[in-house]
Amino acid sequence: MANTTAQQLSKAEFWALADAAEDVTYELIDGSAIAKMSPKYFHAKYALALVRILDRWSTQNGRLGLEWAFDLNENSTPVPDLLYVSFVRLPETWHENEACPVAPELAVEVLSPGQTFGQMTKKASLYLAGGVLRVWVVDPVAQTITVFYPDAPPVTYGASQEIVDDLFPGLLVAIDNIFL
Repeated sequence: MANTTAQQLSKAEFWALADAAEDVTYELIDGSAIAKMSPKYFHAKYALALVRILDRWSTQNGRLGLEWAFDLNENSTPVPDLLYVSFVRLPETWHENEACPVAPELAVEVLSPGQTFGQMTKKASLYLAGGVLRVWVVDPVAQTITVFYPDAPPVTYGASQEIVDDLFPGLLVAIDNIFL
């Protein structure tokens, strides 16, 4: 199966393709269906470390999703490695087995072999333009997390540093706890 569709797809066409795919996860980016990279060990390990930290924190505040698609705009339904959406943006009463219908506050992408930081920077810009408030790009090789903001330059965190953000009260992410 192709890695990317050559034609522009509507949301309905995209969901028909994505739902029919048995062994590939697709995301819709600028009207094209793009197959997601198959994660390797470091990708899974660091994503799991973030899930543990974010899950404890998010339980009372919102939802944490692993590989959960969200409707960014009419032409894009990305599938970040992790996303967090608050109960403010998506009420606690919402219980559907669907893509997240709103842009999350946080989207996390972990670089896989074959992906570049430049590709993730472009994706972060797309997310921010669509209303995502923070994008974290995790680089397993450099052992860093770069935080992208809609109204400020990105900041890269490395060894012995901590991510603390007023957008996520009470959340502290020690970089050393991710890259054990």
